[in-house]
Amino acid sequence: MRYVVAITGASGIMYGVKILKELPGEKILVISDMAKKIIPDESDLKVEDVEKMADVVLDDHDLFASISSGSYRFDAMIVAPCSSSTLAKIASGLADTLITRAAAVALKESRKLVLVTRETPKSAIMLENELKLARCGATILDANPGFYSNPKTLDDIIAFIAGRCLDQLNLEHSLYRKWGE
Repeated sequence: MRYVVAITGASGIMYGVKILKELPGEKILVISDMAKKIIPDESDLKVEDVEKMADVVLDDHDLFASISSGSYRFDAMIVAPCSSSTLAKIASGLADTLITRAAAVALKESRKLVLVTRETPKSAIMLENELKLARCGATILDANPGFYSNPKTLDDIIAFIAGRCLDQLNLEHSLYRKWGE
């Protein structure tokens, strides 16, 4: 399995990091310029530390990269966190970065696209963008933790959201206690 993980410039960088750590198979990573600024601000990590978690790292400005073409096969794409700006670009069909182009490819090729939105509260424009993308086949996964697994730490809450992303890809994991278990 081959997965594209994109980290954009919204708070919640650790969601993308946890997903990178937990995904099996080949991991292709793209980090936006703003996310590169946020990584050291929200964590003890450097951008290079995050990049080492991936098998392939691509530049968000490289629209000639493999994942910008529908003929290049990847199984799913997760954008975590997905900034409201990235969400709006994808919803509008604006493919001016590698992240937004790869998301457009995922949609047009009917591949799984999971957008971990983190903004709150949301404006009507943001909600309309989410609805539009959901109708186009994307999964909108708000970074809203469940508490039925009785989280004790911030890591438990991050693991819950990462686990919900893996659930969307039908991947087995033990990141949180499932309902009824």
